Amino acid sequence: MEKKILLNKKETDLILYKFLDSILKSRINFDDVLIVGIKSGGVPFAALVRDAILKRFNIGCDMGYVDMTLYRDDPLTVKKTVDATELPFDINGKEIILVDDVISSGRTVRASIDEIFDFGRPERIRLAVFIDKGGRELPICPDFTGKKIKVGKDETIHVNVLNKEIFVEKITEK
Repeated sequence: MEKKILLNKKETDLILYKFLDSILKSRINFDDVLIVGIKSGGVPFAALVRDAILKRFNIGCDMGYVDMTLYRDDPLTVKKTVDATELPFDINGKEIILVDDVISSGRTVRASIDEIFDFGRPERIRLAVFIDKGGRELPICPDFTGKKIKVGKDETIHVNVLNKEIFVEKITEK
């Protein structure tokens, strides 16, 4: 297995700034928004989105997260354990910003949306992903994207958020 850092701290910070800014400049009514991170990689980015909304508009959005493991069409190949989903608020009629670190096939997002609908019926779900690596198998398109990075089928994009520093690695199976 070969690992390669794709984006340095300066590049990642710029992408993160533009990513958050595109969300903040959208026509979303943040007074009625819920932030939902997809476990596990989307949770730190969901917190960054929530913090940016609070800082810019002084609006404290509720935040939760989903672990869509049981909703996947390949649950045993993805993860052996299931974490709790926490949506400690009423989602009916609300706008949700669903956040993940990386999107590829779209299956994780589809499974997450299926789980959200078990909790109620939101007005709208918008998708925000930090990295779009392509390779969609389902017709799912993010509303907000930090950066598109094309990689091969044997390559994985991994995003690490450590001490507020974000590292984007490309992992090639050999």
